[in-house]
Amino acid sequence: MPKLNETHDPQRRSWHAAANDAGTDFPIQNLPFGVFRRRGSDEVPRGGVAIGDAILDLASVHRAKLFEGKAAEAVAAASDTTLNRLMGLGAAHWSALRLAVSRLLAAGGADEAERRRLGQPCLVWMQDAELLLGAAVGDYTDFYASIFHATNVGKQLRPDNPLLPNYKWIPIGYHGRGSSLVVSGTKIRRPSGQLKLPDQDAPMVAPCRMLDYELEMGFFVGPGNGLGTTLTLDEAADRIFGFCLLNDWSARDIQAWEYAPLGPFLAKSLGTTLSPWIVTAEALAPFRAPSATRPAGDPQPLPYLTSARDAAEGGLDVILEAYLRTAQMQAENAAPHRLSRGNAQTVYWTVAQMLTHHASNGCNLNPGDLLGTGTISGPDKESWGSLIELTFRGRERIELPTGETRGFIEDGDEILFRARCERPGHVAIGFGECRGIVTPTA
Repeated sequence: MPKLNETHDPQRRSWHAAANDAGTDFPIQNLPFGVFRRRGSDEVPRGGVAIGDAILDLASVHRAKLFEGKAAEAVAAASDTTLNRLMGLGAAHWSALRLAVSRLLAAGGADEAERRRLGQPCLVWMQDAELLLGAAVGDYTDFYASIFHATNVGKQLRPDNPLLPNYKWIPIGYHGRGSSLVVSGTKIRRPSGQLKLPDQDAPMVAPCRMLDYELEMGFFVGPGNGLGTTLTLDEAADRIFGFCLLNDWSARDIQAWEYAPLGPFLAKSLGTTLSPWIVTAEALAPFRAPSATRPAGDPQPLPYLTSARDAAEGGLDVILEAYLRTAQMQAENAAPHRLSRGNAQTVYWTVAQMLTHHASNGCNLNPGDLLGTGTISGPDKESWGSLIELTFRGRERIELPTGETRGFIEDGDEILFRARCERPGHVAIGFGECRGIVTPTA
């Protein structure tokens, strides 16, 4: 896992003034990666780095030959239409590029005017950019890493035995649908599907009535592993490129009918929304935390899922928030209503454990593969990351400031995720937004 260096210096400021604004998600200590093109243009997409209210165009930096060595090799890879080639280069190249970008954008020093002269032409205003998915995702796997979420949902199905016997021994996951991954802002159509109502003898095909969100983090694989090979826990930690926000939209009524015996299928493939900016593992170094403490009596992870390093810094201190903005709120230009506020520190399995387990049977992972944490919920209701938990399967409706109520998502509703890292002695960083509006069934 990356260590602190000059790029994390809380005293560092940027000559791009907006990066120094209090509350910005993208100060110079963050420098997340994404893919963009100018809005309304037919430009070829390319990699960029968010800085305040602007994007550093890495293709322009590459053409201007502003970097040397590993940083030059990395910025050339980041000039592609996706970040897959950059992800495949590995941590030394990622770190070299981050350092070079940080030095280019930093305020102060005798050469600030020259660096500003070179760097300013490479900036594009964020408001003028169309943000795209950061990687061409070949494979997507979603885990079930929050024991609080698993317990909350399990209680609705098995009140006396909410957790299945394997949960505390093995990171549970399922293979998701890479083709329906979409970038933040993409509309999500309410699906129709086969579902069975409790008072019916046979299923029917109908629009989903229990559409839900799942507040998650996603993380991208860098250098993978060959077919038939495995990763140690510490190797896995070093092969994670970065993190985004992820909304695993879920049709709960379709899911309830189809999930046995093989698990999620059409209830999950209707769309998965990703935030466009990928916060690197190195940017999160100041916000590492010990892995979650297991209650007395819980089994300890098996040896391949255990390391002193992961126990000490495998957790992530990331504040996660979910908001709802109804069509009425949008029409009235009202602020979204916060539904939950939790922290990624509460997950039962660390991201390195998830990646290690994924490769433990020799499954080959490739640069740009995406893994999701599963819904992140905490121990109290305020931190529960889905409506199926917050409303107890729609039975306890949420009252909104407009007088409206919600059990599940209705047509026209916008779901919005935000995340932020804050710790004394360090500059706070954010993830941007992950949002989507639900449209009616066609």
